[in-house]
Amino acid sequence: MTEGIPDSDDPTDVGFWRPLRRLQDAMDAEIARLYAERGVDVRPRHTMPLIRLGRRGPMTIRRLAEATEVTHSAMSQTVASLRGDGLVTTRPGPDARTRVVELTEAGRELLPFLEAEWRATEEAIAELDAELPYSLTRVVADMAAALERRPFRDRIADRLPDAP
Repeated sequence: MTEGIPDSDDPTDVGFWRPLRRLQDAMDAEIARLYAERGVDVRPRHTMPLIRLGRRGPMTIRRLAEATEVTHSAMSQTVASLRGDGLVTTRPGPDARTRVVELTEAGRELLPFLEAEWRATEEAIAELDAELPYSLTRVVADMAAALERRPFRDRIADRLPDAP
């Protein structure tokens, strides 16, 4: 093994972002554990759509996807899950292709806790960020600036052979 790179022909043995994904998954699991301890039967990834619906009112699946920065397909799956949990309802939208999503009473009842948890989580993340010898917020901003100077696509393309 050379500097963290396994002796293998499988390129997926190396995963630059894997530790960050594992860390985020572990943090999400801790939030889920907190929810379970408090008797809140919601997945952490559903918190933002529920809060957005509570704050902005009913909206189409497409608009909710845009508001939460996920794909329409991902939001359709989320809405189906939330509908199954009795937290949202859907009704026909302005045209035959759209569905409008709105909170149920059960969904509205969860909002005070979900908003308080969101704020507490952001405060805990800021506290954690301040404990680091370098700010993750700063690292992300610096990486975004570097990608403005030279796009990620170009960085990858420069390392690929010319044609398959």
